[in-house]
Amino acid sequence: MHCTRNITDAITWVGGNDRRLALFENLFPIPRGVSYNSYLIMDEKTALIDTADAAITRQFIENVTHTLAGRSLDYLVVNHMEPDHCANIDELMLRYPDLKIVGNAKTFGLIQQFYGMDLQGRTIAVKENDALPLGKHTLRFYFAPMVHWPEVMVTYEESEKILFSADAFGSFGAINGNLFDDEIDFDRDWIADARRYYTNIVGKYGPQVQAALKKLSGLEIRTICPLHGPIWRSDLGYLLNKYDRWSRYEPEERTVAIFYCSMYGDTENAADILAAQLAEAGIKNIGVYDVSSTHVSTLIAEAFRCSHLVLAAPTYNNGIYPAMMNLLHDMKALNLQNRTIGLIENGSWAPSCAKNMRALLDEMKNMQVLEPVVTLKSSLNDASQESLMQLKDAILSSLASKE
Repeated sequence: MHCTRNITDAITWVGGNDRRLALFENLFPIPRGVSYNSYLIMDEKTALIDTADAAITRQFIENVTHTLAGRSLDYLVVNHMEPDHCANIDELMLRYPDLKIVGNAKTFGLIQQFYGMDLQGRTIAVKENDALPLGKHTLRFYFAPMVHWPEVMVTYEESEKILFSADAFGSFGAINGNLFDDEIDFDRDWIADARRYYTNIVGKYGPQVQAALKKLSGLEIRTICPLHGPIWRSDLGYLLNKYDRWSRYEPEERTVAIFYCSMYGDTENAADILAAQLAEAGIKNIGVYDVSSTHVSTLIAEAFRCSHLVLAAPTYNNGIYPAMMNLLHDMKALNLQNRTIGLIENGSWAPSCAKNMRALLDEMKNMQVLEPVVTLKSSLNDASQESLMQLKDAILSSLASKE
């Protein structure tokens, strides 16, 4: 049976959910599952905006055929060629022999790479700002390269002012019936997954996101329809502000995230003491994370949220504890910048972790390391406790100086 929702009288959500998938891209934990959004426009011509992952093919096809109600499918617009959105192209081409695929030159190249299809006579190649009339509805196409693949484009429907935004503005998390942002408590239930989705999937490409936001700023947009997560039809300014901040690598909050690695609890103890002292001084929304047991995608999301980060780790094989090294690698790979950093190292005989962490931070943009660097030798003592309090004061001073 079909499971659809109306976006407008003429446009229907025909996507689906996968709550069985444990890892998105076989990498990112998704305990709440994920949605695959697809949209069908019914007019003089019918147009489907993207398809869905192979995991939900049966539900997706049922949704499409029910909504078409016996009509043929004229166009399939492929905004993004990642397989979680294009796995059903072949199925649709077999079912609808007159179907034309709408994409750009890079789209068709990727279709050949993935599926080796015979596309002879079945494609419509579009360029920037080209239009495709459907009747009362007209689709216009804008390219958004590297948000987050090179072929990505977005589709704007002119009459109802709807932006089909590909992977932009998406989120982890399955849709639980409530499809629209005004049907959910986004700040309570969705923001963490939306932030984790953006920072880990798109985070590297901030300049490209900024270019896309600038390009689309001239459009009147009433509704944003992404390929994952809720559809936005009420508070678009909230969403656009988040994307603007994230893509400029500007923190959402002036607060502190403490990322620690601890083999036997002594470095963890220092992290907890620092967090308590910062809280005592009035700092709110502090995050404290065991890097060894928290997935790195969550740590990255918190690093984007917070203005100040504390990295605390033991020396390991004369270098950085492996879990902390992995976090620093991802921070660099995802282009994180413009943060203020505190460093805590531990080492029972030759502490050198802080020096190595600082060297990696120096490879990133605008990462200010506060003094003092705190050195523990096995566990906190009076001298290292005093140094830790000096770091606390430096963090507080830095937080206050930019208010």
